[in-house]
Amino acid sequence: MVTVQVQLPEETFSALRRSPDEMAGDLRLAAAVHWYSRGLISQERAAQLAGLDRTDFILALAREGVDAFAVDMNSLRRELADG
Repeated sequence: MVTVQVQLPEETFSALRRSPDEMAGDLRLAAAVHWYSRGLISQERAAQLAGLDRTDFILALAREGVDAFAVDMNSLRRELADG
């Protein structure tokens, strides 16, 4: 495991009412959702990054308004045309 350090102003924690540990979890989840929604990492990897199982990650995606399952519209159109 690699450790990444991020420096944040102390006011951030009181403004968000989060402890440093809670903030670290929030940042991991935010990164996982961001990279997953852009197709940069798989759902499995994103869940792992967020420290969640896939079910909980899918629920987190729903809370964030991110589609849990990416659909390539061009592929879908081809499949519908062939069907």
